Amino acid sequence: MPARAWWRRGQGSPGSGDGTTPPGTLAGPSLVRHLSARLRRPLGRGARLPRHVTGLLTIAPGLFLILALTIYPVGYSLWLSLLEKHSFFPEQRFVGLENYVYLWGDAEFWTSLWYGVVYSVWTVILQILLGVAAALILNESFPGRNLARGIVLFPYMIPTIVAVILWKWLLNDTYGVLNYALIAMGIIREPISWLGADHIMLSLIILSVWQFFPFVLLAILARLQTIPEELYEAAKVDGASAVRRFTHITLPHIRGILFVVILLRSIWMFTKFDTVWLMGEGAGAGRFIRTLPVYAYMRTLTYYQAGLGAALAVIMFGILMVWTVIYFRLFRDEADIG
Repeated sequence: MPARAWWRRGQGSPGSGDGTTPPGTLAGPSLVRHLSARLRRPLGRGARLPRHVTGLLTIAPGLFLILALTIYPVGYSLWLSLLEKHSFFPEQRFVGLENYVYLWGDAEFWTSLWYGVVYSVWTVILQILLGVAAALILNESFPGRNLARGIVLFPYMIPTIVAVILWKWLLNDTYGVLNYALIAMGIIREPISWLGADHIMLSLIILSVWQFFPFVLLAILARLQTIPEELYEAAKVDGASAVRRFTHITLPHIRGILFVVILLRSIWMFTKFDTVWLMGEGAGAGRFIRTLPVYAYMRTLTYYQAGLGAALAVIMFGILMVWTVIYFRLFRDEADIG
C-alpha cells in the first residue's frame, strides 16, 4: 500500500495491529495528536532556566551600567584618594589617609565647605518658595496662562554659559542694566559692584534661583493639576480662606513631591560646578564663591594633585550620603508618600 493511502482511507494504518508496524507504535491521527501535545509541552526541567536566573539575566544590562557608571567611579575615587598622584604623570605613591589628614587642617577646605553650604541652602529655600508660588499662580485660570507657562520655563531651557554671560552683563558695575535702573529710580546713588567680593555670593544665589526654580515649578504644577477641584469647592462652601485651603488641601497633596524635589535640589546645588565656576572662575572675587566642587577641580587640574582632588570628591559623597540618611529619617512619612 502506498505510504499516503492510510492517511486518506483511515484503514490499515501502521500501528493498528495489521502487522505493518510493531504494536504500540503511534501513527495517523494518533501520531499527529501526540506530536502536537509534545510541542505544546514545556521543556523538561533540565532545559528550563530557573525563574530567578531568568530575572537576573533580564536585569543584567542595567546592573552592568550601574556598576560601570556609578560604583566603579566611586570605588576608583576612593582608591585614588589614598594615593599621592600627579594628575597626568603615572607616578604614584600610597599614602593612606594622609590626604584626609591634610584636608582636615586645610583652612581653604573648611572655607569652601562653608561657601557650599551657604550657597546650596539659600538657593534651595528660594527655589522652593518661588517655584511653589509660581506653580500656584499658573494653576489658576486666566487669559494668557499657556503663554506664561512657556515663558517661565525659559531660564531652565537656556544653556548655563548663556545664563551666566547674561547675568554678568546685567550686574556689571560700569554698564549693567541693574545699576542703571536702581540709580534711575533713586534707590542707590553709586553703582554697586555686584560681582565684587562683597556681593558675588548674593549675585550667584540670585542667578541660580532664577535659572533653576522652573524645575520646582514643573514638579509642583504637575501635582497640583491632579488635585480634585471638588475639594476646593467644598472648602469654599465651608467658608475656608485661601490660606486654610492651601494648608489643609494643597500642602498635604504636594508634600510627597516636595520631599523629592527638596532632596534632588539640595544634592544638585551642593555639587553644582558649572554655574559657580563660570561666575567667578575660582580667582579674584571668585575665591568668595569657591565651593567644594570648584576647590576639588582646582586641586586636580590647577595644582595637579589628583589624590587630594579625589579625597575632596569622596568627602562630598560622604556628606551627601549622611545628609540623605538624616533627611529620610526626619521626613519618613513624606518619604512613604513620595
